[in-house]
Amino acid sequence: MGLRAKITDGIKDAMREKDQVRLSTLRLINAAVKDQDIAARGKGNADGVDDSEVLAILAKMVKQRQESARVYEEGGRLELAEQEQAEIAVIEEYLPRQLTGAETEAAVDAAITETGASSIRDMGRVMGVLKGKYAGRMDFGAVGPMVKSRLG
Repeated sequence: MGLRAKITDGIKDAMREKDQVRLSTLRLINAAVKDQDIAARGKGNADGVDDSEVLAILAKMVKQRQESARVYEEGGRLELAEQEQAEIAVIEEYLPRQLTGAETEAAVDAAITETGASSIRDMGRVMGVLKGKYAGRMDFGAVGPMVKSRLG
């Protein structure tokens, strides 16, 4: 079952269970995916976005909500921060399991070997391979410095 089908099924289940937080979050996900579909069609891709792009959308949504929750907590708006955390929990159900530190290091080493990277100028190719294989499964903000230190 594709990721879109899982999201659609999740929406139906949330409607049956009358789970408003889950329902609104899944509808936001669905809207974001449809927006990307429309943008992809404008670029000549009639099929829209695939599962790897949906994963990237979900990862971006989690990152946005984590930042919002942090800002709300700093501003003393704990009820809004809790709402963001609840949305993160729903979104993460559709993301694959995150790689551990050791798995991330092994993936970085494998990507460097695979691309034949030898200097910092090859960092873009290494990151491209990692994003292709591990979209939604690792924090690329933390991986970038790791790749840079290994190539530098």
